[in-house]
Amino acid sequence: MKKIRVLVACGAGIATSTVVMKKVEELFAKNNLPVEITQIKIAEAAAKQDSADMLISTTMLPTEYSIPAIKAMAFLTGIGTEKVENEIIEAAKGIQ
Repeated sequence: MKKIRVLVACGAGIATSTVVMKKVEELFAKNNLPVEITQIKIAEAAAKQDSADMLISTTMLPTEYSIPAIKAMAFLTGIGTEKVENEIIEAAKGIQ
């Protein structure tokens, strides 16, 4: 089973993406899905999308991407977390 390459982005690529990265790691582990996560600034997403399978962002998406792009503010607010988790897992299963 190949590792799913995930970009986790926030405005600066430091604070909120670190929180979300941990939650994404736990989510993939819980679902027995291999993952490789790279933390980035949202400004880098367009340039890095060709080397990734999925983008998870805590900020507004400034453009369209060729890979699934999921807004994950729910991981920070605690509101709608299960919906976002399901969206991520469904996207991951589609990649496998």
